[in-house]
Amino acid sequence: MRRITVLGVGYVGLVTGACFADLGNQVICLDVIPEKIEKLKRGELPIYEPGLEEMVQRNAAAGRLTFTIEYAEAISNAEFIFVAVGTPSGVDGEADLKYIRSAVENIAAHLKSYAIIVNRSTVPVGTGDSTAQTLIERGKKQGVDFQVVSNPEFTREGSAVYDFLNPDRVVLGSVDLHAAEAVADLYRVFTKNLMLTDLRTAEMIKYASNAFLAMKISFINEIASICEKLGADVKLVAQGMGMDARIGAAFLNAGLGYGGSCFPKDVKALTYMAEVNGLHPQLLRAVMDINRDQRRRVILHLRELLGNLRGKTIGLLGLAFKPNTDDIREAAAIDLAHMLSNEGANLRAYDPVAMDNAHQILDGVKFCNDAYQVAAGADAVVLVTEWNEFRQLDMPRLYASMARKIFLDGRNIYDPAEMRAHGFEYRGVGRPLNDAPHEALQLNDAAVAIT
Repeated sequence: MRRITVLGVGYVGLVTGACFADLGNQVICLDVIPEKIEKLKRGELPIYEPGLEEMVQRNAAAGRLTFTIEYAEAISNAEFIFVAVGTPSGVDGEADLKYIRSAVENIAAHLKSYAIIVNRSTVPVGTGDSTAQTLIERGKKQGVDFQVVSNPEFTREGSAVYDFLNPDRVVLGSVDLHAAEAVADLYRVFTKNLMLTDLRTAEMIKYASNAFLAMKISFINEIASICEKLGADVKLVAQGMGMDARIGAAFLNAGLGYGGSCFPKDVKALTYMAEVNGLHPQLLRAVMDINRDQRRRVILHLRELLGNLRGKTIGLLGLAFKPNTDDIREAAAIDLAHMLSNEGANLRAYDPVAMDNAHQILDGVKFCNDAYQVAAGADAVVLVTEWNEFRQLDMPRLYASMARKIFLDGRNIYDPAEMRAHGFEYRGVGRPLNDAPHEALQLNDAAVAIT
């Protein structure tokens, strides 16, 4: 059993703390927001993440997982201190490190014996070096030694617990091999895919990974726009591309672009780092431009189909940036809601778990109890987040309740021919505007099944 402290109880920190506690370690999670800690002490989570609530409650009941707002309590006896505080985007896209600096200052002020500081937050390349220098200088003055390890996280919101327990790889960067090996020992029960490197390389691996995945999303969305003009089907294009092992099928789903807490801010931060060092990151800029344009294309489709949007009733199915989370940061639905409001549209919306968060930032939106209430009397419905409950909707019921029968499928989860057979004026992302290719689609599916 190791003594572990986690600073920050967001998506990264709370999952980290709960999973390590589940292995039998003694874990203290700290956050400076008292309301979050009080909720956690009552067994209530400040975030939605499948499987996490039960794990937190179980380990808290066993006494392995505790919560505090006091740095002295959290830091004084820790062997490992995981820093998992936020690094939001600044004005120019740079990572704002004020929470990191505050955490480092408090660690230095309260630690009484040797500990390994493990950075789980996504930070600009070079932050680990400066953090280590600050801690070493403070430690020498206090007679306490520190080491710093960069341990970027690669968990996905919506499956973070699974990803933590079943990692593709664990990256550890440090100037001290013994410190890196000590952190590696915490993870060996999960995986043998451990990579030890220097601090800056570990930090860059995180940025490069997220930027590459964002690039794949923007690439297939660029192809989708071309498919719409040329009459090709982007779903089949992506399927054919994904069969090539050099390309792979992951992140080739055309839609409304990426969002959330990681991809948008990490691409911005990497772009900023390149620019302030005299480079010209054209590819990264294009990734961001395409992602922004995907949301605007919805407005263009609606204008084409409905004309002036003022006074029109538009329904949004899904508000979270992806399924299985309540995170609405950089979500397509939030952008769409703002743009549609500016067009004078009347908005309705429903999401299984994210409506409380959306209600705090969206004005003038009618929040509904289900998809059918969203559709009732609507001129158009836009599928924004591909929650499973939207995959099995009663389409005749939905159709009958709508004033106009326009359905925009922003995630391509429905079959165009079936939707048109129900009577909808259907638009997907990068899908043909008529059913002429449908027989070819069936033939392609059969060919895939045969092979």
